[in-house]
Amino acid sequence: MKTRKLGELEVSEMGAGAMSISANYGPPANINQGIRVLREAHERGVSFFDTAEVYGPHTSEELVGRALEPFRDEVKIATKFGFDSEAKSGLNSRPDHIRKVVEGSLKRLRTDRIDLYYQHRVDPDVPIEDVAGTVKELIAEGKVLHFGLSEPSARTIRRAHAVQPVTAVQTEYSLMERDPEKNGVLAICEELGIGFVPWGPIGMGYLTGKISARSKFDPKTDIRSTFDRFSPENLTANMPVVDLLRRISENENSTPSQVALAWLLAQKPWIVPIPGTRNLKHLNENLGARKVQLSPGDLGDIETAFAEIEVRGGRMNEMQMKMVDQTV
Repeated sequence: MKTRKLGELEVSEMGAGAMSISANYGPPANINQGIRVLREAHERGVSFFDTAEVYGPHTSEELVGRALEPFRDEVKIATKFGFDSEAKSGLNSRPDHIRKVVEGSLKRLRTDRIDLYYQHRVDPDVPIEDVAGTVKELIAEGKVLHFGLSEPSARTIRRAHAVQPVTAVQTEYSLMERDPEKNGVLAICEELGIGFVPWGPIGMGYLTGKISARSKFDPKTDIRSTFDRFSPENLTANMPVVDLLRRISENENSTPSQVALAWLLAQKPWIVPIPGTRNLKHLNENLGARKVQLSPGDLGDIETAFAEIEVRGGRMNEMQMKMVDQTV
């Protein structure tokens, strides 16, 4: 496993997202199954693991803490703060709240420091300078090592970075979700030397080619059931994206998932995708993407073909998109 730099933080070139093991993509997996998957990822060279306080809530951090405790010093753990069930908007990044929840995360993760601490969503009621300043204090205390932002705008990134250097930005990015290329987020990361961590790098599972209009998403346990992009109509309408990946994968002796991940790895050397899975077979498939070498010709062919495809449906539901920072 090669490594990449997120700012000054060195991690494996592919990370592992833990959210889907415990929440949001169906009922939670058995915790022992989750531990096996995360430990196998470590055995395969993954050193970068991603979770959040709100996943579960809390159960994802507990899983990551248990799974990684035996080799804590060999890995980097990223988690997130910023949600609060008592807040009217669901968001709370007040300095006193950050200081409170970091202690809970440290305890659940069974560690004395968080390698990368993201603000999960930008809180419009709290100046980003106050958030960055609070994390800066936590860094001085040794409880946090690096600062990150999730789903921020380019303007917010610049303001935060002026107070406390931002190590990494996380937002959805994949072959079919290209907003970071258009809204200035990738550009400002490159300008300021900030790493980029795409969540949903396989289109929340869609780019595997194993989801169709017949697929069912339980509204009680699977957030995709509320996403327009996962309606039966749009699952069918967006199939040309999967067909494109299939054509490329046949030439590369790989799978659509592997081509989707290889495409991300080929975009910039400071991009580190974090595909998540609860399945060992899928984990091995995802990590196999590192062996897929897309040539400049392949990348050009993908872009040419993709330009003729119209992706249908919004990437999240209306409520969740309201929490995405889109300030200009």
